[in-house]
Amino acid sequence: MRNLKLLQTLEFRDIQAPGRPQCISLRTEQSTVLIGSDHGLIEIDPVTREVKNEISLVSEGFLPEDGSGCIVGIQDLLDQESVCMATASGDVILCNLSTCQLECVGSVASGISVMSWSPDQELVLLATGQQTLIMMTKDFEPIMEQQIHQDDFGESKFITVGWGRKETQFHGSESRQAAFQVQMYESALPWDDHRPQVTWRGDGQFFAVSVVCPETGARKVRVWNREFALQSTSEPVAGLGPALAWKPSGSLIASTQEKPNQQDIVFFEKNGLLHGHFTLPFLKDEVKVNGLFWNADSTVLAVWLEDLQRGENYTLKTYVQLWTVGNYHWYLKQSLPFSTCGKSKLVCLMWDLVTPYRLHILCQGWHYLCYDWHWTTDRSSGDNSSDMANVAVIDGNKVLVTVFRQSVVPPPMCTYRLLLPHPVNQVMFSAHPKKSNDLAILDASNQISVYKCDDSPSVDLTVKLGAVGGNGFKVSLRTPHLEKRYKLQFENGEDQEINPLKFSLITWIQEDVFLAVSYSPSSPQSAIHHLTVAPSEADDEHRQLHISSSVTVDGVIISLCCNSKTKSVALQLAGGQILKYFWESPSLAVEPWKNPGGFPVRFPYPCTQTELAMIGGEECVLGLSDRCRFFINDTEVASNITSFAVYDEFLLLTTHSHTCQCFCLRDASFNTLHAGLSSSHVSKGESLRKVERGSRIVTVVPQDTKLILQMPRGNLEVVHHRALVLAQIRKWLDKLMFKEAFECMRKLRINLNLIHDHNPKVFLENVETFIRQIDSVNHINLFFTELKEEDVTKTMYPPPVTSTVQLSRDPDGKKVDLICDTLRVAMESINPHKYCLSILTSHVKKTTPELEIVLQKVHELQGRTPPVPDAVSAEEALKYLLLLVDVNELYDHSLGTYDFDLVLMVAEKSQKDPKEYLPFLNTLKKMETNYQRFTIDKYLKRYEKAIGHLSKCGPEYFSECLNLVKDKNLYKEALKLYPSDSQQYKDISIAYGEHLTQEHLYEPAGLVFARCGAHEKALNAFLASGSWQQALCVAAQLNLTKDQLADLGRTLAGKLVEQRKHGDAATVLEQYAQDYEEAVLLLLEGAAWEEALRLVYKYNRPDIIETNVKPSILEAQKNYMALLDSQTATFSRHKKRLLVVRELKEQAQQVNLDDEVPQGQESDLFSETSSVLSGSDMSGKYSHSNSRISARSSKNRRKAERKKHSLKEGSPLEDLALLEALNEIVQSTEKLKDEVHNILKMLFLFEFDEQGRELQKAFEDTLQLMERSLPEIWILTHQQNSATPVLGPNSTANSIMASYQQQKTSVPVHDAELFIPPKINKRTQWKLSLLE
Repeated sequence: MRNLKLLQTLEFRDIQAPGRPQCISLRTEQSTVLIGSDHGLIEIDPVTREVKNEISLVSEGFLPEDGSGCIVGIQDLLDQESVCMATASGDVILCNLSTCQLECVGSVASGISVMSWSPDQELVLLATGQQTLIMMTKDFEPIMEQQIHQDDFGESKFITVGWGRKETQFHGSESRQAAFQVQMYESALPWDDHRPQVTWRGDGQFFAVSVVCPETGARKVRVWNREFALQSTSEPVAGLGPALAWKPSGSLIASTQEKPNQQDIVFFEKNGLLHGHFTLPFLKDEVKVNGLFWNADSTVLAVWLEDLQRGENYTLKTYVQLWTVGNYHWYLKQSLPFSTCGKSKLVCLMWDLVTPYRLHILCQGWHYLCYDWHWTTDRSSGDNSSDMANVAVIDGNKVLVTVFRQSVVPPPMCTYRLLLPHPVNQVMFSAHPKKSNDLAILDASNQISVYKCDDSPSVDLTVKLGAVGGNGFKVSLRTPHLEKRYKLQFENGEDQEINPLKFSLITWIQEDVFLAVSYSPSSPQSAIHHLTVAPSEADDEHRQLHISSSVTVDGVIISLCCNSKTKSVALQLAGGQILKYFWESPSLAVEPWKNPGGFPVRFPYPCTQTELAMIGGEECVLGLSDRCRFFINDTEVASNITSFAVYDEFLLLTTHSHTCQCFCLRDASFNTLHAGLSSSHVSKGESLRKVERGSRIVTVVPQDTKLILQMPRGNLEVVHHRALVLAQIRKWLDKLMFKEAFECMRKLRINLNLIHDHNPKVFLENVETFIRQIDSVNHINLFFTELKEEDVTKTMYPPPVTSTVQLSRDPDGKKVDLICDTLRVAMESINPHKYCLSILTSHVKKTTPELEIVLQKVHELQGRTPPVPDAVSAEEALKYLLLLVDVNELYDHSLGTYDFDLVLMVAEKSQKDPKEYLPFLNTLKKMETNYQRFTIDKYLKRYEKAIGHLSKCGPEYFSECLNLVKDKNLYKEALKLYPSDSQQYKDISIAYGEHLTQEHLYEPAGLVFARCGAHEKALNAFLASGSWQQALCVAAQLNLTKDQLADLGRTLAGKLVEQRKHGDAATVLEQYAQDYEEAVLLLLEGAAWEEALRLVYKYNRPDIIETNVKPSILEAQKNYMALLDSQTATFSRHKKRLLVVRELKEQAQQVNLDDEVPQGQESDLFSETSSVLSGSDMSGKYSHSNSRISARSSKNRRKAERKKHSLKEGSPLEDLALLEALNEIVQSTEKLKDEVHNILKMLFLFEFDEQGRELQKAFEDTLQLMERSLPEIWILTHQQNSATPVLGPNSTANSIMASYQQQKTSVPVHDAELFIPPKINKRTQWKLSLLE
C-alpha cells in the first residue's frame, strides 16, 4: 500500500548543441549523460549543468551534413574507456572521450536498425537492413549471422501426444467446424514502424527480438540464447505492438497488444506463451506505445505513450506512466504529460542502471530531466480516536482509501475510492490534528482536489464504496466529499509544458495553505513556496493557488516533514543536512536543525523517509535510508531497519531479522534506543515480537492496539503488538475505563490480574465502578477465575519504565482473598440477586475455598419464596458450582455440614448412583448425634474433628478413640480433649511416649512419661537418650538403693564416654558411684587436666600425678607434635600442587582461545592439562554422568559429590579439591588453639619446659605458614567468579575471546564458597609467655 513520491528533480534546459537529439545513454562511473544527435555526440554533466565533450560525426563523414543522419544506438564501454555508436547508415564507431578520437570498427552495407549490447557488455547484437542479426564479441569479432525470420519454433518446442488438441475439444455453439478453422493473422498495427526491437534478460543469457513477419504481416517475438540458438517463438497474438522489454529479474517479457476496445500491456514467458496482462486507461486508436522500460530492480514499468490524431482542435500529448504491481494488480502510480510538438516533445527516456528509481528523460528542445522517486505510505497522521487510520493508494485516476479503524480491507480492494478527472500523482493528508481525515489530491493536470470528512449529508458521486458496500448492508462509514478544487498557478507558463512535475513534496499544513518545493533549472538550489488562495477567489468555483511567498535554499531539498503538534517543519538536503523551516514566522526563516548539544544535524546518508518525534523531551529528526540505515538526528542507531512509524509516544520498527520492535519515546534516550536496536541479544519482553518475513509497517490505528503490516506479496496482516496493547490498557485503567480494558484483555488473552495489579489501591477503591461497567455476571466470573497471587506487573507485564510511586500491596500477600471479599461486598450492596453466581464464585476462588458457606447459600436459595426478580434458582446455582468444583469434593463438603437435605440436593445433581449414597445416609440418620458426626468426619478423613466428637460419646468408646489416635498419630490433639488427672489422659500419654520411643525420640518420650507419672518408663527413656540429670532425678523419685544408684551411675558414665562427654561421666562416677579414681582417669582421657588435678588434690592422692597425670601429659604432647608435622607437610604439598595447576590452566587458556579443550576418549592422554578443563564444561559433564546416580539416594549423591572434588592429579576439578582440602587444614588447626594453650600450662606446671617450648614453637610455625600462604592460595580478586564478556568499541577479537573463555571457566554457584579464604583469629591468646 505504497505510492511513488517524487524525491527530487534535476533539470538542464537549453543545452547548447547543434542538431536534434535522437538518443541517450549513461556513463555511470562519471555520472554524466551521453546524447546522440544528427550531428554527433555530446557529453553533459547534469549536476554542474555544463557540456563536457562534444564530438562531431559530420566532420568525420559518418553523418551527412543535411541532418538526415541518425544514430541508432550509444553504449558506454567501461573496460575500454570509450563509447560505441552505431549509425543508421551501417557504421559502428568507437570513440575515446578522453582523446576525442574516432575509430570505425566495422560497417554494414545494408545499414543498421538496432545495436544492442548484453548487460555484461561481452556481446553486441546488430540488426541489419537485410533482415539479419549479427552477433559479435566486445572486440567486434563476428560470432555468427542469422536470418531474423525463422521458420522453426526453436529448441523449446512443445511436445504433444494429442491430449488437449483443438480437434478433440468441445466448442459449444460454434460446432465442430471451429476445430478446423484456419488461424487468421492480423497485420501489424498501422502506426508500427516495422523496425525490429531487441531486449536482453538481466543476466545476459537470453535476448528477445520482436519483428514483423513478412509472410503474415504480424509481429512475432523470438527468444534466442547467448549462443545464438533460437529457443522459442511467441504464440500468435493479434494486435501485438513493437514495444518490447524483458524484466531484469528474468521472469516476463513485456509488450503491447491492441484489442477491439482497449490497449493492453501483455507479458510473455520465455517459452513464448502469454502470461498475464493489464489494461491501459485509453481506448483503441487513442494512443500508441512508443516504448516499455523496466527499472533496475524490476519493480516499476515505465510506459511511453503518444496520442494519435483525434481531431483538429485536440492538443496531442505524450505520456510517461509508471506502473507497479501488488497482489496481482497493476497500479498506475505516476503520469507525466508532455507536449508532442515544440521543445517539450519527448525524444527518449531510460532508467538509471544504478539508482533503481531514477528516470532520465530527453526532450526535443535539448531539455534534459532527471526524476528521483521513492516509496512512501500516505497515511493520516492524527493521534486521537477521531482519526480513522486512513491509508491512500494511488491507482491512475482513482485514489483507493482504506479505513483501518473500522475494517481491514486487503488490497487491491479498498473501503472507498475517489474518482478524479485525471491521473493522480500525489496524495496529502491534512497536518491539522483535528482534521487528519481530510485529504488533498494532486493530479497530472496540476489540480488539487480537497476532500473533507465531516457531517455533511450530501452524497458525492466521485466517492464510490469499495469492499464494504453491497446490497443488504448498512454502511456506518462516514465517507468524505469533494469540498473544492484548486488549480496550481505557475509563475512561468512554460514551466508546466517543459516539466510536468514542477512542484514536489507538497504538504497540506493548514486550511488553504500548502507548502511545495521547486528546483532551480540552472543551479543546485531549491525554493520552498507557500501556496495560498487569493482572498478574492476564496469562494470562486475555479480557485487558483498562488505562490504567496518563497524562501530559497542552497542545496537540493529531498524530503519535507512536519509535526502537527509542534508546528515544526524539517527539510533534508541531498547532502544530508537538516534545516528547520519556520513557516509561521513573518520572516519565513530557515536555519540548521541543531541537536541537544547545539551542533547542526546532518544525516551521514540521504534518507528517503523522515519523521519528527519527541525523544526524552527533545524534538528529533528520524530518518531511514534506502539501505536500511536508521538515524536519530546525526546518530546511526541501526542498520537493519526496513520500515518505521511514529505513533504518539511510540516508535515502531521492522527489521531484517523479521521482528517488529516498539519503543516508548517518552522516557527514552539515544543510548537506550541504540542499545535496544543494536543488541544482538534482544530481551524477550513486550517490546519485541516476531513477524512474517519481509513485513513492512503500513499504519497504526490511533488510540487502539492494531498495527497493520504488509507482506512482500501485497497481502495485509493485523497484529496487536504487546507494547501497544499494554500501553493502551494502562491508559484505560488510569482513566477508570474498565469495560474497554476488560474487552481488549479478554480478546487478546491478556491476563486479567493486570486490572488489579496495575494500581491495586485505585482498583479496590473503585470496585463498584468496575462492576457497573462490566455489568455481566459471566465476565465478572471470568475475572474471578483468572485471579492468582502473582503480581503480573513484576512477572508477565513489567512496566517499560520502573515507577517511582510505590503502590500499596496487601502485607499478608493474600491478594486473591482481598479482591474476592471486596468485590463480594460491592456486589451484595448493588444487587445480591443479580450477581448471585459471582458472589458464589468469590467464595470458591479464595485461597481456602469457602465451600460450606457456598453450599449454605445455595440451600437458602432453595427455600426462598416468593421468587425475586433477577434471582438465580438453587438448581442453576448448584449446576454452576459443579463447573467450578469437582462434584465429589462438593458432595463431601455438603456431607461435612451434617445437613442431610443439602447432601441429597448435591447428590441428585451429581452422577452418583442412589444405591451408593442412600443406604449410607439412612445408616447415619439412625446414629446418636456425636457418633453420627464422628462417622461422617472419619469418612471424610477429618480425623481431628472425628476424635473430638468421639470423645463426647462416653468412656465406652475410649478404646475406639485410642486406636484411632494411634493409627492417625493424633496424640497432641487427643491430650487436649481430656483432663490431665484422668486415666484416659494417662493412657494416651503412655501411648504417645511409646510412639516417640519407636521413633528414637527418647528424651521427648521420657518427658511425656515423667509428666504422666510413668517413672520407670521415663528412666529407661532418659537412659537411652543420655540425659543423665533427668535420669538421676527420676531415679530419686523411684527411691533406688545405694547399690542400684551406683550401678545406674556407672551405666550412665559408660554412655557419656561413648558420647565423648568425659567431664560429665567423671562427675557421675565421683558423686553417685564414689569412684574418684576412675573419674580422674576419664578426665585425663578427655584432656581435662585442671579438673583431674582438682580431684587428685581433693582426695589427697598425689601419687596419681606420677603414675597417671604426667605420663598422659607427655603422651598428649607427642601426639600434638605428630599432628602438627602431618598438617604442615600436607598443607605445603597441596599449596605447591595448587600453584602448578593454576599455571597450567593459564597456559591452556592462552593456547586454546580458538580451539576447544579436547574431550572424549582422548582426554586420558592429557594427564597434566586435563585438570584445567573449564568448570562449566565439567559441571555439565558430571551432571550428565551422575543423572542416574542422583535418582538413587542421598548417600550416593554425597558419594558422587566427594568423587567430583578428587585430589587425584589430573582430575577435572583438582584445583577446587585442593582449595577444599587446604581450607579444612586451616580450620582444623585454628580449632587446636585452646587445647594447645591448656596443655602448655600443664607442661610448664610440671617442669616439662623443653617439651612445652617445642610444642609452642611448632604450633607457632604452623600458624605463620598458613597466614603467609592465605593471599597466595585465595586470590582476593578471583577472576573466575566475575567473568563477564567485555564488549564495546575498544574490544578486539582476542579480548572478546579471552573474556568468553574466562567466562566458560567460571565455577558453579555451589562451589563459590571455596573461594572465600578461611578466617584466622589473631586475637585468640594461646601462647604461654612463661615458656618464651
